[in-house]
Amino acid sequence: MKLLYFLTTALFIAWGAADVSAQSVNVTFDRKADFYQFKTYKWVNIKDAQLLDDLTTEQLIATVDVELAKKGLTKSKTDKADLFVAYQIARPGQKQLSHFNVGASYGSAAGANSAAAGASTTTVHTGQLVLDMYESTNQQLVWRGVESKTIDADAKPAKKQKHLDKAIEKLLKDYPPQKTQ
Repeated sequence: MKLLYFLTTALFIAWGAADVSAQSVNVTFDRKADFYQFKTYKWVNIKDAQLLDDLTTEQLIATVDVELAKKGLTKSKTDKADLFVAYQIARPGQKQLSHFNVGASYGSAAGANSAAAGASTTTVHTGQLVLDMYESTNQQLVWRGVESKTIDADAKPAKKQKHLDKAIEKLLKDYPPQKTQ
């Protein structure tokens, strides 16, 4: 009986680890950017970007806030910040995403701020979470993380948060990028 309990427990642990490890993470960044100069950030929305529902958005933002704090970044309480951070998800059939661009307009929306989108696009796969960081002075994309299987919409709240915590930790694992010589 103990052996059966042990095997069942081991199987559930392995399944949980495989669930998170099945997440695919792809990070790109501007190799010329000095990420160590960035100390503050502000959330922005990208116009016409596909977003999650308000509750899940708040959960995602809070989770990313925790990870960015671990990385030494402070969330700005004003409109001034070193980085603008935005997320979007790829909807069914979508092959390109918009980028944040000049012409920002700020106003509260689901705990984030909104900004106009530019015409620049990047190909992604449906169902992925895209987390972007823009240098605020010139609003240039300096870091992009793309991750699959970040949100488990069918999970119970506690499991959904645990899954999200692990996913965002994995996505931001190597932030800030190491300086290249």
